[in-house]
Amino acid sequence: MKIHNKKKYLSFLKFKRDFQEYGLEKARSYELILHWLNNRLSRNQFLVLSGILVGCTAGLAGVILKTLVHTIHNFITHIHFEYQILFYIVFPFLGIVLTTAIVITIFKGQDRKGIGAILYEIAQNSSIVASVKMYSQVIQSAVTVGLGGSAGLESPIAVTGAAIGSNYAQTYRLSYKERTLLLAAGATAGIASAFNAPIAGIMFAFEILLTGVVFTDFIPLVVAAVCGSLLSRVLLQEDILFRFYAREAFNYKNVPYYLILGIVTGLYARYFVVISQKVEHFIKGLKLSRMRKAMFGGLVLSLLCVLFPPLFGEGYETVKEFTNGSTHSIIRNSFFRYFEIGDWTIIIFLVLVCLLKAFATSFTIFSGGNGGNFAPSLFAGGTVGYLFALVCQHIGFTDVPVTNLVLVGMAGAMSGVLYAPLTAIFLIAESSFGYDLFIPLMIVSIISYLIAKWFSPISPELKSLADQGKIFTNKHDKNLLFALRTEDFIDKYSETINENASVNELFELVKNGNKNIFAATDEAGKLKGILTLDDIRPYLFNKEIDNLQIVSQIMKAPPAVIYRENQPLEILQIFDDTGVWNLPVTSENNDFIGFISKSSILMSYRQLLKEYSE
Repeated sequence: MKIHNKKKYLSFLKFKRDFQEYGLEKARSYELILHWLNNRLSRNQFLVLSGILVGCTAGLAGVILKTLVHTIHNFITHIHFEYQILFYIVFPFLGIVLTTAIVITIFKGQDRKGIGAILYEIAQNSSIVASVKMYSQVIQSAVTVGLGGSAGLESPIAVTGAAIGSNYAQTYRLSYKERTLLLAAGATAGIASAFNAPIAGIMFAFEILLTGVVFTDFIPLVVAAVCGSLLSRVLLQEDILFRFYAREAFNYKNVPYYLILGIVTGLYARYFVVISQKVEHFIKGLKLSRMRKAMFGGLVLSLLCVLFPPLFGEGYETVKEFTNGSTHSIIRNSFFRYFEIGDWTIIIFLVLVCLLKAFATSFTIFSGGNGGNFAPSLFAGGTVGYLFALVCQHIGFTDVPVTNLVLVGMAGAMSGVLYAPLTAIFLIAESSFGYDLFIPLMIVSIISYLIAKWFSPISPELKSLADQGKIFTNKHDKNLLFALRTEDFIDKYSETINENASVNELFELVKNGNKNIFAATDEAGKLKGILTLDDIRPYLFNKEIDNLQIVSQIMKAPPAVIYRENQPLEILQIFDDTGVWNLPVTSENNDFIGFISKSSILMSYRQLLKEYSE
């Protein structure tokens, strides 16, 4: 009994010590409880508890965002306009401009958005996400999409969930791996709540967020996904949920349709990402202020929505109308209503909607709005699937599985745009209760994904970051090297000597210093050459040396020069090519900065490898 009491007392002392060490005097009561539990529970137990808490919080954030957008949309649709065209002119424009104004005034211009920003934080910032992202994305995307921006809410929800998980882990002093796991758990819960699809949320984490990160723990992801999905199902109304009830039984005779649709959606996905890149480049090249870019993008979006109302907002309702067969209602508010609505009229209309959706989404996101490509890719894929079904029927094919083609088309486009086939497969399967559609979903998603990979091995949205080594890829060894910073390996206390100094001055430098390599510079500090102990040794013990000899006469050119901008991976390659162990680092103007050692990089790499393997 005394032993048991002693253990309790020691545990209390440990908690008290931690309490004082971490400055928890100002912590909230629930934080104190969690700090106490962190000390009492095992690592796995606390991670499971953390997954539940992060999942519930991120899921609630997803519910709030969905509800906000639904409320804003209901409000504006009840505003009476004498002419319906004014509705599509005013609100999309207002959404982008208001979002930009909020970013500038409230968030001081900090608007890094999208999944790429989270991947950057994982790779370059130890999975530390700014606390402001726990609510900034919700506010910005609610305004953008609620007022008609042609983008999706899922990326902002994922970023919000990731920020919640990261900040939770920071609060309770968790390690990098645990912080990354809870970051992914938050994003998982956000996606699960957005689609009421827990498995899709988990697949999203593994396919996109945790690329190149080795994990053995996945239970926190599962419990977070379940919590997010349950909150969504309990709190959201049925008409807000991403749900498709109409579908047809899978028939193996329809496999040729799915094979062709896989190719079509793969090519369309490539078109979508190329247009997105071109629009981003175009907007960045405009010599306009931030607000004027927002106004320009808002005008373009408003014009597109006037001509093609399905481009307004997320577009999920339009896809549901496809599955319900309500084709004519889709174009009743567009200028196409002035034409006789026949089969070819509908086909031409849908072709234009598919082509212009890429422009509408890109102008929404890159001109100042906030959103992602989840919803646009699903909308576009559903439209492509429906269009493909109409063409097949018009040609003369019978028993075309229209609804199934809409559903698998959504998965195909999403797979090719986001490079996430498993996420797409499980998302549509869960959202349509169409688990018997796994075969066509896999056929279309994988074909689309392979086509996308054939054009670009890495998602074009992330390619520039990957090329710069700022995010992780599937190449684990390179990821570790990219996590290292060149600046950390430069010996800034390297010894230098003027190129016109005498050899005797060089001898004194060797005698009084502790370096085995020296840089010869001019009066301006420019690198002129290097000297090693091996170069100096023949002169050091030669009593007949000419005392008038100067450093420039015995120095040699370095086998290579390293620049600050070089990444550790590039530097190691230079070391391998030259066969040396020390090289000078200079600026672009040849100003000497210091020496860098191959052994220092390898030691840091081994240490990092050890930490990742634990």
